Amino acid sequence: MSSYLTDKIVISSDHAGYDLKKQIISYLRHKHISVKDLGTDSADAVDYPDYGHPLAEAVESGKYPFGISICGSGNGISMTVNKHQRIRGALCWNEEIARLARFHNDANICSLPARFIGSETAFSIVELFLTTEFEGGRHIPRIKKIPVKQ
Repeated sequence: MSSYLTDKIVISSDHAGYDLKKQIISYLRHKHISVKDLGTDSADAVDYPDYGHPLAEAVESGKYPFGISICGSGNGISMTVNKHQRIRGALCWNEEIARLARFHNDANICSLPARFIGSETAFSIVELFLTTEFEGGRHIPRIKKIPVKQ
């Protein structure tokens, strides 16, 4: 794999994503990536927006260039992070989706469906997400149209 685009990320999950989140944190730290874990801290039931919003704020502020959000289907937490204007969260369930999310959409948060992928697939997705450069060019005008004008 090519080199990582960052040496630090932020991650969060709900209860359904807790176990996968812990595995991803271990994987990334083994790769010398600094990981800020915003919770949850157990598999006890919680509400995904309580963890998705702080993650999105950490990325939106520029403190972290990328984030990983995890819930059971990946949908709820993805919907949550995408409420933030400077977030381009992508629900990634395989390597090609992750690659295209970065290459064409300049996604800055990777949302994972913990109940539908295993840890090895998750590691591959995260690896591609954190090593794929944005292509730019024809995609830039499209991305500029994503935020809602305020």
